[in-house]
Amino acid sequence: MLILCAVIIVVAEYLFLSGDQMHGLFVGLWAPTLLGVMIYLKLVRDGRE
Repeated sequence: MLILCAVIIVVAEYLFLSGDQMHGLFVGLWAPTLLGVMIYLKLVRDGRE
């Protein structure tokens, strides 16, 4: 998942810098969302144990 987040950040920067700024911002918001989901799932898993 962390590698996927890194790839998303690279793609978002490419889109943003190539002139497609709105798509770059849209894709760039996926990485923090995935990180938030990962943190949530870890908290849920740790809460069960």
